[in-house]
Amino acid sequence: MITLYTAATPNGHKASVTLEELGLPYNVRSLNLMQGEQKQPDFLAINPNGRIPAIVDSEEDDFAVFESGAIMIYLAEKTGRLLPTDVRGRSSVIQWLMFQMGGLGPMMGQANVFFRYMPEKIQPAIDRYQNESKRLMSVLDERLKDNEYLAGDYSIADIANFCWARTFNWSGVDISDLSNLQRWMDTIKQREAVQRGLLVPEELSPAKIIEAAKNMVQR
Repeated sequence: MITLYTAATPNGHKASVTLEELGLPYNVRSLNLMQGEQKQPDFLAINPNGRIPAIVDSEEDDFAVFESGAIMIYLAEKTGRLLPTDVRGRSSVIQWLMFQMGGLGPMMGQANVFFRYMPEKIQPAIDRYQNESKRLMSVLDERLKDNEYLAGDYSIADIANFCWARTFNWSGVDISDLSNLQRWMDTIKQREAVQRGLLVPEELSPAKIIEAAKNMVQR
């Protein structure tokens, strides 16, 4: 059995959606980010970086995996699904996964901080991160012009980028001109496993999201 340590964030949803898509049984341990549970010693023993998500796989002698992208790869390889086994196919999926890990996620995260959470509105910073988030989503849009999914068949690359791209409005980014991206997101959000994964561990109201994010910024 897998235990998922998570919270209702895009990175947390990457793990829960992947688990749901793969049909793996798992338990959920919801961490209260507002109370700093992700910084407590028992969780730091699982993830020294003190961030969600993380998993512990009891079938592998309580093997712990942290970093959302690493969790997705581990689960895909464990089941032989959502990640091709041929060299080129696997590389293509991992490239688009790293695109999210190194670009889309961090830039949208910073856009959220400066646009939503900082008490002082620093417009050059807001513009920088919103513009870069839009540029990265435009890269996705161009890729999806002639491709149903990012790297061949539906994969962990699509899950990872979707979980962040779907929050475009929260980052203050306009995607009305990115029709390919919108089509792709509409397709993915119709998947029942995706819908289930987005409800893990719980839905948060906008007020609670802001409160949690402010707490994380202060930490």
